[in-house]
Amino acid sequence: MAHKPTHPVTRAAFGIGALVAIAILANWLISISTFGNRGQDFTENKVHTLSKGTRAILGELDTPVVIRYYASRNTAYMPEQLKLHMRRVDDLLKEYASLSKGKLRIDELDPQPDTDAEDSANLDGINGQRMDDQNLYFGLAVSCVDRTSVIPFLDPNDETMLEYHLSKAVAEVSTPAKPVIGVMSALSLAGSPAMMQGQRPTQPWVFYQQLKQAFEVKDLGMTPATINPKEIKVLLLFHPAGITPEAEFAVDQYLLGGGTVVACLDAFSIAAQMTGGGNPMMGGGGAPTTSTLPTLLAAWGMTFESTQCLADPTYMTPMRTRTGSADAVAVLTLPQKAMPQKDNVITKDLESIMMLLPGAFTNIGGAKVAADTLVRSSLQAGFVDSMRASQLDPALATSLKAKGTAYDLITHLTGTFQTAFPNGKPGEAPAAPKVEEPKKEIGQLPAEVKKEEPKPEWLKVGTSEGNVFLIADIDAFYDQFAYRVQNFGGMQMASPSNGNSSLFFNLLDQATGSKHLIGSRSRAAVRRPFTVIQEMEANFNKQSGEEIANYETKQKEVQQKLSDLQAQKAKGSELHLSPEQEAEIRKLRQDKVDTSRLIREKEKELRRQKDKLSGNITLLNVAVMPSIVILFGFAFLIKRRSATRAR
Repeated sequence: MAHKPTHPVTRAAFGIGALVAIAILANWLISISTFGNRGQDFTENKVHTLSKGTRAILGELDTPVVIRYYASRNTAYMPEQLKLHMRRVDDLLKEYASLSKGKLRIDELDPQPDTDAEDSANLDGINGQRMDDQNLYFGLAVSCVDRTSVIPFLDPNDETMLEYHLSKAVAEVSTPAKPVIGVMSALSLAGSPAMMQGQRPTQPWVFYQQLKQAFEVKDLGMTPATINPKEIKVLLLFHPAGITPEAEFAVDQYLLGGGTVVACLDAFSIAAQMTGGGNPMMGGGGAPTTSTLPTLLAAWGMTFESTQCLADPTYMTPMRTRTGSADAVAVLTLPQKAMPQKDNVITKDLESIMMLLPGAFTNIGGAKVAADTLVRSSLQAGFVDSMRASQLDPALATSLKAKGTAYDLITHLTGTFQTAFPNGKPGEAPAAPKVEEPKKEIGQLPAEVKKEEPKPEWLKVGTSEGNVFLIADIDAFYDQFAYRVQNFGGMQMASPSNGNSSLFFNLLDQATGSKHLIGSRSRAAVRRPFTVIQEMEANFNKQSGEEIANYETKQKEVQQKLSDLQAQKAKGSELHLSPEQEAEIRKLRQDKVDTSRLIREKEKELRRQKDKLSGNITLLNVAVMPSIVILFGFAFLIKRRSATRAR
């Protein structure tokens, strides 16, 4: 029996159906694979691409991390702005999970009332936000083993910092213990006991107390023999006045081993004057008011002016004195304008910081490391006598001679550092030349040879990338200048009085986190303003603003005159309007009508321009891509026909 041929239409239908099925299955398979979360980012600032630091943190995960993502999705009360931000967070978390190679799991939870998800959110410390009498959740908790870091609310206004906060949380919980900060200081940051009966003990500095709450602090003294970079996450040199060459060598070797150094130096420390490094009555003496790192700074390609204070008329601060008030030219209130890196997470959200009688850094180069200025002076800055500056001498403002140079007040150095001690540890004798053992004759017993102890080796070049943060003032973090300290029933309460403490802990948070977070930048915002439309509206407001103001003034005048006439009528006086008054009122009313008509016409013109722009954009979106496909098809057809004719 002959096989009945299939109709061409049937074959075409089967073929189309097979193609559709293949397309659906292919999309499904790609969507469930890691390849499906990849793509090309053609945006201007690569807003859909994770940073190298985040990729490195996720690639180094060796313990499973869980992100509990709380979002109220099944509600009609969620604002549209949060819904848009929620979709961006969804995409970001998918990319995190994709890059973690299975080490990071996302648990999406919708905390409805009286559910396990709501209980879980409460246990994580996420209480939701009250909106329209509804408790809406939009936050996450990052957990690894027994450590948890919480972002209670994913604020759309903080979109540019989302990746940094999330990567920082992942790095924190995947680290098994608190970071260790080593402290070297000539000051008694931890306070001191009472020296005699009836005397009160010296309280620890507020920032030092906060430091011990957030980190494990190890006081190294001023003469450590060695500093282990595997143990000490960050080395804090806080006013290392009188530091010895041997101690500088220990710092040098720590940095070359991949350590991170935060050095707070000073040209004239008021805190050192007030607190001292010892007790003069007990013979301990006070701490010097200046501090520097003479050998290390030169090797790092930096100089520090510690003999004079930096004064800056642009950022000088009004200060109260016993005789009134004075402009303290060497007490600097530094706004965002003085922080050149607008996307740096350390300074990004600071309104201003204050520095008191600071020194200044100058980059002389030659160290082959990158230098990023975080805070700098204005071009009007110059150096003045420290003692006169501490006495708020008003003559300094007029006698200051600026050189047109902006000086660094906070600087970040990063790279592979070279040793500042090419001849080894100071004070050690050079290695003795090797003595050859004398030849033995046959039958002679071997002479006793004294074994020379091996000379300890030192690093000459960094084994990995190191980081140095240089700060030109320590008084900025002293209780009196950085906090408002109050005592309630013997309990000390401190609140920041400026951005100084935030700056310090922003810096330490970045330095003590994953090494991949140091130097991180904030992301560019996904939301892009319609600048063309905004310019249209601005031009309209500029052109019509004066006419609108005149209209409102005239309207007030008419209303005032009518009110006066009405008041006279209420008193029983006979109400008469002169022909000139009636004509004036009619004119004002006509002006009101004309101005209103003019404003309506301009608003219509603005709407027409917006509609035209919207139409052009829609046309481009709809027509450009099909046109490209059609042109590509024609080019392919022409090429194929040319090849066929050539045969």
